[in-house]
Amino acid sequence: MAAEVGRMKLGSQGMEVSSQGLGCMGMSAFYGSPKPEPDMIRLIHHAVNSGVTFLDTSDIYGPFTNELLLAKALKGIREKVQLATKFGISFADGKREIRGDPAYVRASCEASLRRLDVDCIDLYYQHRIDTRVPIEITMGELKKLVEEGKIKYIGLSEACASTIRRAHAVHPITAVQLEWSLWTRDVEEDIVPTCRELGIGIVPYSPLGRGFFSSGPKMVDNLEPNDFRQHMPRFQPENLEQNAFIYERVSEMAARKGCTPSQLALAWVHNQGPDVCPIPGTTKIENLNQNIGALSVKLTLEEMAELELYASTVKGGRYPGGMVATWRDSETPPLASWKGQ
Repeated sequence: MAAEVGRMKLGSQGMEVSSQGLGCMGMSAFYGSPKPEPDMIRLIHHAVNSGVTFLDTSDIYGPFTNELLLAKALKGIREKVQLATKFGISFADGKREIRGDPAYVRASCEASLRRLDVDCIDLYYQHRIDTRVPIEITMGELKKLVEEGKIKYIGLSEACASTIRRAHAVHPITAVQLEWSLWTRDVEEDIVPTCRELGIGIVPYSPLGRGFFSSGPKMVDNLEPNDFRQHMPRFQPENLEQNAFIYERVSEMAARKGCTPSQLALAWVHNQGPDVCPIPGTTKIENLNQNIGALSVKLTLEEMAELELYASTVKGGRYPGGMVATWRDSETPPLASWKGQ
């Protein structure tokens, strides 16, 4: 299924990106062993040549190695891509910590610039929100980095509506990254409407349910022992039977429409609006081509509703209890309480 990757405005601050991005995490981290570097560079080049120019990474992917991979892949083609990376999760001394204090923000940005071997990061996200530091303090340092030309645009990831509003009042937010897919829809009540009210672009990650809508329950049998998805509630035996039912229903509709289940699930995300730019990740060129094909899948309102009805029966949470911070843990103290560090 041929499709053309168009362009879109992300947010209201002037950023333009491809209408579908590429999440690069799985190339280096969390989804099993790192993939061979030459293969991943070839994949990134294929993405860019196909029009997928919005590339998403983080200093925690590897940690650090995904940024180094992108530096190699972008040699000679930097001007063709929109490069997004993130800060905010520290693994100093083997201890995981979420940080948003100004010194850490600056040090993280400068380290990412060095690893990526670029002069400026197009979109710099706070990966997780430090609930000890008023968001205004974190944003104040990010604003300085914009003024210094080290970053062009500011983003937040996994932030609640009130935190987004407070951050946006300090400096305009260009994009909010959040998990949004057929079976992860809790952002629709407050966060998506807040972004739309403020003119903030929406960047859904894991739009294919962490690969579930690509291959269904059999994906669980093929996960490496060090794949983080081994621990996710939705992939546990007690939940998998019900979730397999969802995949079967999606597969049936995909067959009727002449596309794959993953294209149908990704098309559902694209159909959420012109301000939405999903960033499906992959490590295979054929899957990237398939994801691009989702752009030509059109859905009626009735089909959207039918898909949503199936997926509303999902069993299991997003993450193992308390293991990963989300937007539900992203309120920060009032600015007046800040004593500095």
